[in-house]
Amino acid sequence: MSEGFRAQLAQLLKARVPVLYVESHEEQRVLAEIVATARDSAQVRTPRGVWTWSATEGLVGPDGAARNGTTSPAAVLDVILRLDESCVVVLRDLHPYLGCGGRSGEPGVIRRLRDIAAAFRSGPVPRALVLVSPLLCIPPELDRDVTIVDFPLPAEREIRVVLENLIAANVSSGRIRIDLDGVGRERFAKAAVGLTLHEAENSFARAIVNDGVLDMHDLPVVHEEKRQAVRKAGLLEFVDADIDLADVGGLETLKRWLAKRDGAWLAAAGEYGLPAPRGILITGIPGCGKSLTAKAVAATWELPLLRFDVGRVFAGLVGSSEQNLRTAIRTAEATSPCVLWVDEIEKGFRADAAGDSGTSARVFGTFLTWMQEKTRAVFVIATANNIEGLPSELLRKGRFDEVFFVDLPTRVERRTIWTVHLNRRLRAPAAAGALVVDEPLLTELCALTEGYSGAEIEQAVVSGLFEAFAARRPLVKDDLIRAVANMVPLSVTQAERIGALRDWATTRAVAATAAEDWDSSPGVAVTHTGGGRVVEF
Repeated sequence: MSEGFRAQLAQLLKARVPVLYVESHEEQRVLAEIVATARDSAQVRTPRGVWTWSATEGLVGPDGAARNGTTSPAAVLDVILRLDESCVVVLRDLHPYLGCGGRSGEPGVIRRLRDIAAAFRSGPVPRALVLVSPLLCIPPELDRDVTIVDFPLPAEREIRVVLENLIAANVSSGRIRIDLDGVGRERFAKAAVGLTLHEAENSFARAIVNDGVLDMHDLPVVHEEKRQAVRKAGLLEFVDADIDLADVGGLETLKRWLAKRDGAWLAAAGEYGLPAPRGILITGIPGCGKSLTAKAVAATWELPLLRFDVGRVFAGLVGSSEQNLRTAIRTAEATSPCVLWVDEIEKGFRADAAGDSGTSARVFGTFLTWMQEKTRAVFVIATANNIEGLPSELLRKGRFDEVFFVDLPTRVERRTIWTVHLNRRLRAPAAAGALVVDEPLLTELCALTEGYSGAEIEQAVVSGLFEAFAARRPLVKDDLIRAVANMVPLSVTQAERIGALRDWATTRAVAATAAEDWDSSPGVAVTHTGGGRVVEF
């Protein structure tokens, strides 16, 4: 990253661009890069002294001496205008005087900046003014005079240096133990990408002081630091994922596909020439595990899970939707590697969206372009219930790696789902007459719930437990049978819609259920064959 910023800055200095703007919270890091570039004759040909200013220190020259009476912006800008030597002047936190933070801009300051821009552009010696602030604030009057210079957050290798230095400093003292191999250290460094160097160092230090041991169990501490950054952005939600793919009943084809891409964002995958996987679209019948799978992937891959509510993009002031989407994308990329979960994507990006002066189309176009061209390790999992509302552009290859269809669970999958939910909720010790989860029980329950979704099976377990709780007795089989009998499943209430979904998926999506899990045992009537193309991963 440093080389890219230095090269761009050197080019702008040699071109005598008069006023530059760097948006960054890492003030000291930016200043160090500016000093290194301005003093390097190989990059700028004419080395320049670097002056700095802040409202607390005033103007400080290259010799380290502060100039009296220069703490106010108006005073320092007058002094800068009279500088007649080759120099770079760095003004820190001038944005409040330009109209940021709820304040109105000071006309005198803005006018003086325009004067400096004109003087520096045509003066006899090379001079440049650099504004460094955590907020980007450029008044309309300065739009044509100011050039924005991107200063990205630290790259993985820079964070790796911080991690290694912290480990070396503490291991030598004998106070901690490190239980990380090369891959583990790479995962820690990648997990901290998107943080400033100070934030990354703080998260590593917190992980160490937890128990005096630094190992893979401390990775959530780094994710917690990222949670803070995501919350401040406001458009994404950091979701706790406390399940893994083993807790998802069935969907074996989908799970095998995901298992083969675990760790695909690491350097080892790059050595194979592999790019980071883009993402998947999971469509199908409501209540059959689409959202659960998104949570399980993040937990299994040990990555942060960000939930993207497209509705938030369109909230707020008129004209802010495009900016909101760009902010959400930047936040996700800064948090990479991560899983970005776009739940019910059809409600945000509809093929028939109209009546909003083209805002939806522009936002959708920006999202599609990002999906096509993104290079950061942001794995997108989009879920959809109503595929008819999805624009065709979203479904073509290149946006998502694969489109999966999740159908009602098969007999094999229902057995797994019943087992998962019963074992999860039956926590009390076995008592006289209490339910015993065995093969005959599971066989009977699977037969009774033909056409039921996973969510409906879970609700049957919960309803049965309420019956038992009301009578203050253990759960028995009749509680579950009664709960199933009292429930009308989606396969009955929405039979036509489910049939249409299956017809659509036959040629457009891959079946998430493995072929061997379909109800095709000898002597058993095949009442469900699933939707989607049958493939093996």
